[in-house]
Amino acid sequence: MQYSRRKFITRSASVLSIAAANNLIIKHTLANVVYGAADGIARLHWNENPYGPSKKAIESMIESTYQGAYYPDHLIGILKSMIAEKHDIETNQIAISSGSTQVLSNLSQIMTRTNPMLGMELGWDTHLLSAEASGGKVIRQPNGINLEINLNELELKAKKDVSAVSIVNPNNPTGTILNSKRLTESVIRMSKKALVIVDEAYNEITNDSDKNTMIGLVKSGHNVAVSRTFSKIYGLAGQRIGYIISQPEVIQSIIKNGTGHFSVSLTGLAGAISSYNDQAFLNYSKSKIIEAREMINDAVASNGLSVLPSQTNFVFVNIGDLNANEYRDQMKQHGILIQGQYGSFKNWSRVSMGKIEDIQRYVDALPKVLDALGN
Repeated sequence: MQYSRRKFITRSASVLSIAAANNLIIKHTLANVVYGAADGIARLHWNENPYGPSKKAIESMIESTYQGAYYPDHLIGILKSMIAEKHDIETNQIAISSGSTQVLSNLSQIMTRTNPMLGMELGWDTHLLSAEASGGKVIRQPNGINLEINLNELELKAKKDVSAVSIVNPNNPTGTILNSKRLTESVIRMSKKALVIVDEAYNEITNDSDKNTMIGLVKSGHNVAVSRTFSKIYGLAGQRIGYIISQPEVIQSIIKNGTGHFSVSLTGLAGAISSYNDQAFLNYSKSKIIEAREMINDAVASNGLSVLPSQTNFVFVNIGDLNANEYRDQMKQHGILIQGQYGSFKNWSRVSMGKIEDIQRYVDALPKVLDALGN
């Protein structure tokens, strides 16, 4: 039987109606208690989108559970086709994975079997740690004086015997974004010597997602890989769906050296397919993220602190002479979860955007925490 996205979504809506009529849908309040944040806790530490999943995603995920006995290979084909159509690429240039973490870790392990891989000192590095744990070598480039990614320094190191270069854009935990023209030119030059891996987990939240992406370089044939995820703006972090776009030989290497598509959830794929082009939900989520980010920025400034300019759903706060771990622990006393110290950067604190009421709790707690820490 031939499957299509239209038929998939149409059937999802009809089954949801049947389920609702028979009281088969778990109460939303119970879902919060059992599966979401604990009562009285503001989750501002994992860069989640608490406004998701979208209604369309929920409808499809409910239906998909009735077919949980089957592997989701047909859904993988649908999602690949949707991604390929959007970016005008081929389906053999796409690998679907359990979040972007899995495919990035897999690729990093593959690349470090030959030569070292190059990454940043301050940046999301779970895939780099995975490569090191597997015996690979990773070279970490120090960030600049404003914690920026120094492309000139990366290019110099990339001219040496490195297998791959890892760039997170926008960067995590700093939230800052590189100039798209400058990044494009730099990636092209580096890709002549090594595979350039660009993690774009937060691309859809940026001011101009189409301008900021490096997917066009893959389409042009450059030695580049770009990862994306449904864990952030799509609000599907718990469903574990991500993907990477690269040249067919890179994709085949990932599939051959990993678990292929057997680690991907049918339910997660159902949600991803139904929300991929749900622009209304994406626009709403982005507007709430920006509203929350402005609240944090204003509160930080009012309390004599500063933040790095962010185009993500989190901000990196300079807490001056304070220690980020102690700052985190004090926030926890107010029922607010945030991140602690990153590496040697003890006076920087990352705060994620949550629901507006949770952001208000952070805003209200901020002067109290600073006072408790003697700031």
